[in-house]
Amino acid sequence: MRRTADVIIPTSIDEAVSAFGDGSGLTVIGGGTIVMPELARNEISVSKALILSEAGLSGVSREGGTVRIAAGTPLEALIGDTPDPLSTAAQRVGDYELRGQATIGGNLCAGPGRAAPRGDLQAPLIALAATVRTAGAGGEKTQSVEDFLAVGTDARLVLEIEFAEPTRGVYMSMGRPHAHVYTLFGVSCAESAEGTRIAIGGAGPVAVRASSVEQALAGGASAGDAAAKVLDDVELTDDALASAWYRRKTLPTLVSRALTELARESA
Repeated sequence: MRRTADVIIPTSIDEAVSAFGDGSGLTVIGGGTIVMPELARNEISVSKALILSEAGLSGVSREGGTVRIAAGTPLEALIGDTPDPLSTAAQRVGDYELRGQATIGGNLCAGPGRAAPRGDLQAPLIALAATVRTAGAGGEKTQSVEDFLAVGTDARLVLEIEFAEPTRGVYMSMGRPHAHVYTLFGVSCAESAEGTRIAIGGAGPVAVRASSVEQALAGGASAGDAAAKVLDDVELTDDALASAWYRRKTLPTLVSRALTELARESA
């Protein structure tokens, strides 16, 4: 017989932060597209659930060239209302039903330790030099998406994501022909006054920044030569979606195509 879980449904951000505390023993449910399938498959058990649907954590806003996205914003709301590479990446996650339910905060936190696929929006946010504001033990904290992913996401409640509007951006991905399957891997590029940032999703447990590609590009390398450096930035693995061999053969080509498209938009 299953034990009934305690359910908390905060009606404000402050209530959500207070209820979350340090996150101990708590399962956070935003859109539920990760947690509910895990529950249905008996892969996890929940003793206390924090449901964020009424907490006011939704919406996209702009001010002075800065984009802010509340953690509970559904992916469908990002399409066309945020710049690339984020907008196109969001459009390619699942289907309309999934995008209307899944949230950017939940997608950002998908990855290690979960049966769910990797978060497809991690790489676009890294390319955009996004920061994430979270709450947890020690209070609120703002850090880069890379740092947030590096230390783990379980003990923090995502509140808001912020980044500067890029000059231009490009997202390219490879996937399988099924609406509910995440991409095999994706390449995100964003150009700003500080230069070009590139990130790769799907090559490992979490998205990574392709610093070697960026450096080669800044040094005057062609798109093809710079793209070849991506293999220095990623640790390719085998999984149910693709082998490391397949990723090694195809990822540089996808990066080259993304860089060529970015250059074309700049012309």
